[in-house]
Amino acid sequence: MTDTGKPLRVLALCLGNICRSPVAEALLRRELEAAGVAAVVSSAGTGDWHVGRPADPRSREVAARHGLSLDGRARQLSAADFYEQDVILAMDTSNLADARRLSPPNAEARVQLMRDFDPLAPGADVPDPYYGGQDGFEEMYRLLERSARHFAVSVTGQSVGNS
Repeated sequence: MTDTGKPLRVLALCLGNICRSPVAEALLRRELEAAGVAAVVSSAGTGDWHVGRPADPRSREVAARHGLSLDGRARQLSAADFYEQDVILAMDTSNLADARRLSPPNAEARVQLMRDFDPLAPGADVPDPYYGGQDGFEEMYRLLERSARHFAVSVTGQSVGNS
């Protein structure tokens, strides 16, 4: 919960909202719930190419192998997100730069990299697996899971080992 007693509002952001951010959304939801943090988690893309489409089948497959379901539909980042979210977690430095460029001057959301919370590579990108094979999706999952876990811990102020 935020200082106002309202649920924490988190948005996972990538390029098209079909590979990385839907998986990040599901992992953030799971990890925040496990940490006892009341949260509303969503995802979006900086581009509009896939608006209305489900997550990439390879993202759905890797999520399902790990017990997660990706049921959302792609949407594009909007100006309202900067007021409706507490935190926007970009998957890479390009998404981060786009979000900061699109951010209204009086935006309320804190915009940062998803892997700012990865103790093994703080500030690194989550590589986009779209043009690669299934191994890239598995690696994406591992990076996102570790980052989501440590994000949830950072919200609670607890400590966790490097996993």
